[in-house]
Formats: sequence, C-alpha cells, structure tokens
Amino acid sequence: MTANLWCMTAHLEVSEGVGTIRLDRPPMNALDIATQERIRELAGEATRREDVRAVVVYGGEKVFAAGADIKEMQVMDHAAMVARARGLQDAFTAVAKIPKPVVAAVTGYALGGGCELALCADVRFAGESARLGQPEILLGLIPGAGGTQRLPRLIGPSKAKDLIFTGRMVKAPEALAMGLVDRVVPDAEVYTEAHAWAARLAAGPAIALRAAKESVDAGLETDLETGLAIERNWFAGLFATEDRETGMRSFVEDGPGKATFR
Repeated sequence: MTANLWCMTAHLEVSEGVGTIRLDRPPMNALDIATQERIRELAGEATRREDVRAVVVYGGEKVFAAGADIKEMQVMDHAAMVARARGLQDAFTAVAKIPKPVVAAVTGYALGGGCELALCADVRFAGESARLGQPEILLGLIPGAGGTQRLPRLIGPSKAKDLIFTGRMVKAPEALAMGLVDRVVPDAEVYTEAHAWAARLAAGPAIALRAAKESVDAGLETDLETGLAIERNWFAGLFATEDRETGMRSFVEDGPGKATFR
C-alpha cells in the first residue's frame, strides 16, 4: 500500500478475495477531509486490484462513522465549502462506483457522512446496537455527501424526508423495517457476516457480477427502455466470457450451483 499523509485514517486489508476498507480514526471515525480523500484512494485501489473481488466497508467494533469533523467544518466559509463540496461527494461516489459487490458492516453510529458512506454500498449489515441517521439539519445544514439523493432512492422520498427533516436517529430494527439496512445481526457478528457475504461473491463470476451491478445502478438512473438496453448489451456480452462457458458447462454436467470460476 502506498504510504501517504492519510495512511493512519483508513487502510485496505485483503483476504479470501475480499478487500476491507477499514476506517481507523478514533474515537468516532470522524470523516475529515484527509479521511475522505483516503477513502477515495482506497476505493480506487480496490477497483484496480485483481485480488480484490468484493469489498467490505467497516469502521471497527464500536462505531462505523459518527459523521463529519464538525470542528474542521466550523472554520470553513462559503467559498471554502464551494471549493470542497465536489471533492466530498466524489470521495463517497468512488465507493459507490467500485465495480464489485460492496457491503457496509455497520456497528454503533453511522450518522451524517457515516450514513452517507453506508448508502454507497450495495447492501448494509448492521449490529443490533447500530444507530443511523442524517442529523445535518440540526446544524442548519443538509446532507452534502449524497444523502438527499441516495437515501430517497433506497427507502423512498417520504421516509427519507422524515429522517432528513427531523435529523433523528433510527435504531437497527427500524432501519431494517424501512429498508435502510438489509440484515441485523448481533454486534459481535457484523464483520464476520459481512465478510462471509463478500467472500461468497468473491468466488463467483467477476464479470457477470460487474454486469449485474452496473445494469441495476445505471438502470435506476434512466427510463425503462434505456435500462432494458443496458441489460441487453451486458447479457449478450457475457456470452463472450470464459465464466459463462464454465457456468453453463458445469450446469449441464454437474447440476446448478457447482461451478468453480477462475
């Protein structure tokens, strides 16, 4: 891993084909500018590395990320934030654009920017004591790292507006009920469960997984006809891959679900 000024705020660990982007800025993983840029860097590394086939975003056993670094933001004026706002969004979007399955393993607080970072994953696993929310309105602000856009796309506009307008936190059961998280497990099992989910997909057909992710994500941003065209092009293109040959041959010879992909 390339050493730089941000090496202590987050790092990438790889095992079983799974790359874990681990936030490491105690005590609350506040997402200052340096950490935002480190996340962008690690997302790019996870995208490029062939030994990373799926990704877990994790904040540690006690907290995912409690939000932005308010002390850093407090001294920024309008001109400074105009210059920074795009970089903030781009850092998080780099995670959303990783062309591999991504799961957020959420323990403790995932608030503000922490919640927005979790929204960039394909799925979210939460511990029983997890708390999620967008409290920016309590600071006289709105979410600025994608919350006003990704949250309503995930849980619907009414539920998203409730969270954004009130700034309230939701506990894990409510987050599960509204679709903000996809699985709730005991706190001690969050990372294990997330890593197991990612490891299972890491053993799958990489190009087909990328095709599935990009088809869904791109299709959600356009009309149905265009979305069907995106799906059609990816579907036909996969017939040129070795994984497609392997999967179909295994199905015919051994039955479903037994293929071993390279």
